[in-house]
Amino acid sequence: MKFSGISCALAVFALALLTQADLSKAQPSASRVKWTTSRLAGSPEPPFPYRLVRAFPQFKFKEPVFIAQDPTSDRFFIAQYDGKIYSFLPSDPSGRQDLFLDMNRGVSAFSFHPKYKENGYMFVFSHTDPKIKGDQPSRVSRFELETGSNPPRVKPGSEKIIIEWPGGGHNGGEAIVGPDGYLYIATGDSTGGSDKKETGQGVDDLLSVMIRIDVDHPDPGKAYSIPKDNPFINTPGARPEIWAYGFRNPWRFSFDPVTGQPWVGDVGQDIWEMIELVHKGSNHGWSVREGNHPFHPNAKVGPTPFTPPIVEHHHTECRSITGGYVYQGNKFPELRGAYIYGDYEYGKLWAFRYDHKARKITWHKELADTIVKIASFGVGRDGSYYAVDYNTGEIYELDRRPKEREARPPFPRKLSETGLFTSVRDHKIAPGVMPYEINAPFWSDGALKARYFALPGDAQIEFAADKPWKWDDGAVTVKSFQLEMEQGNPASRRYIETRIVLKQDDHWVGYTYLWNDAQTDAELVGAAGIDKTYKIRDASAPGGIRKQVWHYPSRNECMFCHSRAASFVLGLSTPQMNRDGQLTKLANAGIFKNKLEKPESDLPAYPNPFDPKADINARVKTYFEVNCAMCHVSDGGGNSQMELGYGTPIEKAKVIGEKPMHEDLGISDARLVTPGDPHRSVLYRRITRRGEKQMPPVGSNVVDQNGARLVAEWIAQLPE
Repeated sequence: MKFSGISCALAVFALALLTQADLSKAQPSASRVKWTTSRLAGSPEPPFPYRLVRAFPQFKFKEPVFIAQDPTSDRFFIAQYDGKIYSFLPSDPSGRQDLFLDMNRGVSAFSFHPKYKENGYMFVFSHTDPKIKGDQPSRVSRFELETGSNPPRVKPGSEKIIIEWPGGGHNGGEAIVGPDGYLYIATGDSTGGSDKKETGQGVDDLLSVMIRIDVDHPDPGKAYSIPKDNPFINTPGARPEIWAYGFRNPWRFSFDPVTGQPWVGDVGQDIWEMIELVHKGSNHGWSVREGNHPFHPNAKVGPTPFTPPIVEHHHTECRSITGGYVYQGNKFPELRGAYIYGDYEYGKLWAFRYDHKARKITWHKELADTIVKIASFGVGRDGSYYAVDYNTGEIYELDRRPKEREARPPFPRKLSETGLFTSVRDHKIAPGVMPYEINAPFWSDGALKARYFALPGDAQIEFAADKPWKWDDGAVTVKSFQLEMEQGNPASRRYIETRIVLKQDDHWVGYTYLWNDAQTDAELVGAAGIDKTYKIRDASAPGGIRKQVWHYPSRNECMFCHSRAASFVLGLSTPQMNRDGQLTKLANAGIFKNKLEKPESDLPAYPNPFDPKADINARVKTYFEVNCAMCHVSDGGGNSQMELGYGTPIEKAKVIGEKPMHEDLGISDARLVTPGDPHRSVLYRRITRRGEKQMPPVGSNVVDQNGARLVAEWIAQLPE
């Protein structure tokens, strides 16, 4: 038999099925009982010193991506993703928006020529038009202000295309005249992910690079000339325009006022986001590396050594970095000289100070945690520091958090203080807290789970059949985990953790509580998380005892799986909850704002992945959806091209017969899935290992033997 070492897993799964009902006996009642005992509010950590507050509330734009103040007036310019650039006066109470330019193609950013007051030049970085099929170039164009126009507008016919290069998925996006008078342009790798064009380390094209050209002294018949000190001007086959390379998707850069070097926010792919300091000929690693970490370690390396990032953030705290500026204003003197940047996905802001002589960071601090989708920052002449929200179209500005007039109620440090239970010792839930069951549980190192959710007061859920449900603020999801201290003995079960995910201020945050040995209560785990080792009696282990390390996740790690790509809530969805009349009971209890779209029998439902009577393709798709798709979907952060969501047909999931983009794990002629042979399949080998290169990459120390058996059987039956 090909699949040794996993046959005992069926017994474990059978036990899980038998005991799940014990952990969640009750079903939602026919009439709703309101949850009125919630004490889950605020945060166990002290508030951050700053916040983002709405600026210019009379103005709202459509998907804004960039903001800057007019060098010659009090006006601001703002660019929308659709290619329109508007100007506006903050003092105008009417909220009037004056069209400055319509590119009729996507825009990422713009900048003013240093002599804008004299020449009226503006540079616009534009990319492909999503409404047009086929290859299109990204480009930087120069426009000229129409003399005397008020409000300002572009002079008709003044566009001068400076430079073009192939467009694609990651277009980078900015063009700025530096302190040396040359135009710098940052570009991405022009792909949907993983550097498919293998351009990151090349200097023979204009992808994944920073360009440096002279637009004020162009060569005859051209739009620019090449500065004579560019690093690759004499390198055979290299593009002489290149100043630096090895970027994935540089999203916002600015110049350091001390050194004149560019600071770049480089959006990562797998699990790292970077802030990079660029110098002549610097190689920032993509795609051999992602920050300081291997990505395509066997790929060809460029002509210069790697330059490590100054800062990198794991995807547990940052998902799509937005570069900023070294603050030079007087509004926040305590931040003067600090580089301020943020994250699009999580709305966080950080700042650091960098000692250029010592080449090290001397101070680094998180400034704010917001709900703003920060597409870009901007600076005002009065020292204001702005951020534009791509989703809402609103403009925000940095502000000091005011001192609280009243002491905040303490965040519950014990599970008994949360208001979720009337008796923690007996695991008896409070009125209004609702148990539920799902069709396909997520693997949690063999633990048994009791699942609950709670909605305070009149809060409800917006139901959808084929989309994520939408939750009101104050909603809580709860999972309590039990381990058997003696393998196969239900009487030996002990609670070890209760995990809570709370929505407040339109933001989901995860907290976890560690149960005490007396099983009377659980204590809130610190923000960094912890590991704890349990001794399990197991007749099959050497000496009859095996050690199991249980990982209590950090606050950030909770949101690694409860991510935007996973819609923040795991398990509570129509295909998971559609079982035993559960959806109808919730609807009848008034939990949903809207009616069920169809009878339950016509609504989607995941099959049990381990039911041998069900179709094996549907079973394995369900397993991938539950255990893998929070990362391995579009924008999920998974470091590959796999699309493992349930809605993607398995033949289009980019796994069968596909070469691995990273490690081959020593497998000859490896494929992600090698039809007919699990042991030559990288996907199977990764889910059956723990430690380096395991899958999932975090949160598990024990192989899911049932899942491994399912995946192996699925691969084995695929036609070779």
